[in-house]
Amino acid sequence: MDFKSLLKKYRDVIPYIIFGVLTTIVNIAVYWFMAHPLGISVMPSTVIAWLGAVLFAYITNRKWVFRSEANTANAVLKEILSFFLCRLATGAVDWACMFIFVDILNLNDVVIKFMANILVIILNYVASKLFIFKRKKGN
Repeated sequence: MDFKSLLKKYRDVIPYIIFGVLTTIVNIAVYWFMAHPLGISVMPSTVIAWLGAVLFAYITNRKWVFRSEANTANAVLKEILSFFLCRLATGAVDWACMFIFVDILNLNDVVIKFMANILVIILNYVASKLFIFKRKKGN
């Protein structure tokens, strides 16, 4: 398989990884800023970081990763709602990890935040590919 074939085969995965890394950076940076310089507790900081990361992820995923074909107000609204609901489900995974491993087990909050985000990125890709940004066959 040549390089061009690999790029075509993984045309969603490559930008998803790039924007997934950037989304993780947004999530961790916002969390750290809220929790450390501002002194906000773990759970509110986690929720605020999640909101910022989801907004960033929707914009980048819609435009550059999955190249959304939704072009009517109804289709875009359905897409946004699906995206945020799926992200809410994976956000719950993030929040549960932070609650269990940081609040209960007292492990390092930034390390746990990073590890939880790896799991969340994988779950989000599957949901986005299969349910949210479905393209017509041949695209």
